[in-house]
Amino acid sequence: MKKTKRSKKSRSWVIKQHRDQFVKKSKTLGYRSRSAFKLIELNKKFKFLKKKTNLLDIGSSPGGWSQVSRSVVKIGKIVSIDIKPMENIDGIHFIQDNFLNESTKTLILKKLNQKINVIISDMAADTTGNKNLDCIRTNALCAEVINFSANILERTGTVIAKVFMGEDFLQVKDLAKKKFVKVDFFKPESSKKESKETYIHCSTLKTL
Repeated sequence: MKKTKRSKKSRSWVIKQHRDQFVKKSKTLGYRSRSAFKLIELNKKFKFLKKKTNLLDIGSSPGGWSQVSRSVVKIGKIVSIDIKPMENIDGIHFIQDNFLNESTKTLILKKLNQKINVIISDMAADTTGNKNLDCIRTNALCAEVINFSANILERTGTVIAKVFMGEDFLQVKDLAKKKFVKVDFFKPESSKKESKETYIHCSTLKTL
């Protein structure tokens, strides 16, 4: 019985993927994931990617956001990190490690060796089937990114990170407002309508 339910879900997922215009477009344009279009929309909205941007991509695998970033950033330095492997992209230094480890954060600081302009993060916790728990865990990741940004961003820098509407959303929003002058939220058209995900845009660190 369980196998039947699982196989029905699998078939339903395959059908949805087949019908998904952004999956089709990502294959046509050579992007590694449909999420590439989310970053394209976010950049169109907030204009944070520039030719000389120095950037950190957190939770980068399989590389869709790194691909989009590299297509715009021609001179700046890009470092990408994920606990999962990611195939090489020319001009990007990839670290396979857990961002949550303090030793990994120290390594990132050493690799970049300078204050940077932008942090992007499409990280989400592995789903458990419990939507409230998934929201809490993903929003905790977003909070980690916001906290880390104070150590590495230049004062006028930008953070773009995934956040879920649900448990702990207001805590993430309040944290961001404590650290940044401007905080906005934006859900790209390429985000699935049924998804609780949205993206937080934070810019210009507050001076202490």
